[in-house]
Amino acid sequence: MLKKTCMVAVVALTMSGCSTYSVNRYAVSVDNITTLKQAKGSKLQIGEFNSLKKSQTSIMCRGVGPIKTPDGQTFEGFIRKAFVDELKMADLYASEAPVTLTGTLDSIDFSSASGKWNIAVTINSSNGKSLSVVENYEFTSSFYGETACNQTAQALMPAVQNLIGKIVKNNQFLTLIKSEL
Repeated sequence: MLKKTCMVAVVALTMSGCSTYSVNRYAVSVDNITTLKQAKGSKLQIGEFNSLKKSQTSIMCRGVGPIKTPDGQTFEGFIRKAFVDELKMADLYASEAPVTLTGTLDSIDFSSASGKWNIAVTINSSNGKSLSVVENYEFTSSFYGETACNQTAQALMPAVQNLIGKIVKNNQFLTLIKSEL
């Protein structure tokens, strides 16, 4: 009987792998595009985005499974691409422009229990100015790990939309994009 119970336990453990929770690809925000279009005539290029800590493409959620970015991007790469997409839609992006913005992902973490993404970014301009922004994005979570981790993954994209919104709506953003001070 013990041998049969052990065999069932081994089969159950090998068949129950952890889940992977994929973040949706980024979709531009109409509000961000509207704000960016107010900087009409400006052209920006986006340089590298790096991370203060080790770059990650996933973060473990409750021991249930990792939350992964699309296409194996790092989290800072995901934010960079989102920023480029917003600028392209607002017709402000140019691969050769007088001003280059770079970014540092100061921190990124979440709580699937309380339902919150915490993201801090610093944007640096080639004109010497910088801007730091923090987004604490709240979302509905769940007691159940599978549901909570899925909701956490789905909440990253709107959290990044809000993060970019905080950057472009900040009064200091216009000083970042000026080629001459």
